[in-house]
Amino acid sequence: MRPTLTRLSKSLLPSLREAPKDAQLPSHALSIRAGLIRQVGAGLYELLPMGRKVLRHIETIVREELDAEGAQEILMPGVLPAEYLRESGRWESFGDVLCRFKDRKGADLALSPTHEEIVTDIARRELRSYRQLPVMLYQVQTKFRDEPRPRGGLLRGREFIMKDAYSFDVDEAAALQSYERMRKAYTRIFTRLGLDFRVVDADSGAMGGSRSAEFQILARSGEDKLVTCSACAYAANAEVATSGTAEASAAASATAATAATGPGSIPAMTRVATPGVTDMQSAIAALGEGHTLDNALKTLVVEHQGKPVALVLRGDHELNLVKLSTVLGAPVALASRERVQALVGANPGSIGPVNFPGRVIVDPQAAALAHTSCGANETDAHLVHVVYGRDYEGEITDIRMVEAGDPCPRCGASLSEHRGIEGGHIFVLGTHYSKKMSAHFTDENGEELPFVMGCYGIGMTRLIAAIIEQHHDAAGIRWPASVAPFDVVLVPISKRAESEEVVTALSESLREQGLSVLIDDRNERPGVKFKDAELFGIPLRVTLGDRGLEAGQAEVTERRSGETTAVALGDAAAHLKRMHLGLMQGLE
Repeated sequence: MRPTLTRLSKSLLPSLREAPKDAQLPSHALSIRAGLIRQVGAGLYELLPMGRKVLRHIETIVREELDAEGAQEILMPGVLPAEYLRESGRWESFGDVLCRFKDRKGADLALSPTHEEIVTDIARRELRSYRQLPVMLYQVQTKFRDEPRPRGGLLRGREFIMKDAYSFDVDEAAALQSYERMRKAYTRIFTRLGLDFRVVDADSGAMGGSRSAEFQILARSGEDKLVTCSACAYAANAEVATSGTAEASAAASATAATAATGPGSIPAMTRVATPGVTDMQSAIAALGEGHTLDNALKTLVVEHQGKPVALVLRGDHELNLVKLSTVLGAPVALASRERVQALVGANPGSIGPVNFPGRVIVDPQAAALAHTSCGANETDAHLVHVVYGRDYEGEITDIRMVEAGDPCPRCGASLSEHRGIEGGHIFVLGTHYSKKMSAHFTDENGEELPFVMGCYGIGMTRLIAAIIEQHHDAAGIRWPASVAPFDVVLVPISKRAESEEVVTALSESLREQGLSVLIDDRNERPGVKFKDAELFGIPLRVTLGDRGLEAGQAEVTERRSGETTAVALGDAAAHLKRMHLGLMQGLE
């Protein structure tokens, strides 16, 4: 297909000097200012021509890499009958995120949030023998999730476009091979998109399954907290990250009780009145000198199966609800102050693990504290000189959020923190869906077995925003050459008679070189044209002014570096082609 040539005066490419006040993130503000998107409703956006061009380039890269791995593109419906989601159990478990409605006959339907059930139905109908496997199917399709707090423009909308792929294999070993192929394909995709990203261990969440990794795009505005090792390849979402301190702390806790009863032992546990204490900070203040957050026990309470569960952490550490949900086998939330009072009989500021009336789960670093304090499970009272194994016991397991500076669980080097935007997520689903939906194939022995599945998603419209978050400056967007809506913008500012002829000839030469061109032929001041060229973020700008035309030259400016070079008009197209190739090669 011949590269496009677009005249700005005849196009729907609107630009704004200011963004709406609710557009707080750079990507949100710049997407609106550069005319990529417009809002229709909360979390609902239309893509204008510039935005659609960027999305099409992203789609092309994704399709090329998936097709190279033998994946086959399909298209599944966006409206799903409830019966499929009921088979998997997700009609209810999706909760309010799922947009449910009825058709004219009263049948339950939903706007699809994802397509595991439908693709599993395809497999159970069409794939019968092990000889047909492995199979990998993918689509680029609209999804709808009724997010309670849509934010950031395309970063978290309610309706969005996703690439979702699914693999079907004969066993776990084959499924891991498909997973690894997709991991490599995703790495190529995100590299070609010009993104600085990390592949991190992740939680499988509502998708089910075992092995899982996220492709996190590093950005200060990212919703996700990541930890990475400074010395090895370890990286993980903070929701599932572990550190080298957990094992060491567990070992330390095993000797705490012995240390407490030997020579120079810690004094016996003592009750201290702490009137008016409502939280950790006020408890530390009430206990006085020598008591600090990092040497105190913080006890939180959840309700599980109708009974209270105490979660014991070091005072300065944060509970990891994802890890806790894995320990308990179900998602949980912290009990309210009123519920804690009802379950334990004490103010939440005075809760502790000693004689707690329920299950006690202790983080290893909390158990390792040999001389600590905690609530007495009695309002306005605390305990000091508390030792794990002597004064209280519990299940020792890692339930805290990892922090910067913690040792890496693989090599011991220091971990660092980042913020990230989840651009892609890959799962080994196992037989989670195939068993529930009776999706079977016949093996070489004639035995019916469930497919071992994988699932691989990329938020396509989210990538537009994520790319902008990484690639912008004070003047506007700086698109990587692989996804830019145009390769070159021609900015004629000359009033000379031959200007239009030169613009037409140069634009045609650029198209012959395989470059798409935007001509800013508006009757605007040069400053307005230059500002919009920077805002739009097109990689290469060609300025045609009076002096340049008189000398037979054009000024070529590279958007990212800002470097400007005078080039002979006769060589301009070939020169710009070389520059573009250099920009593309920098993304490989």
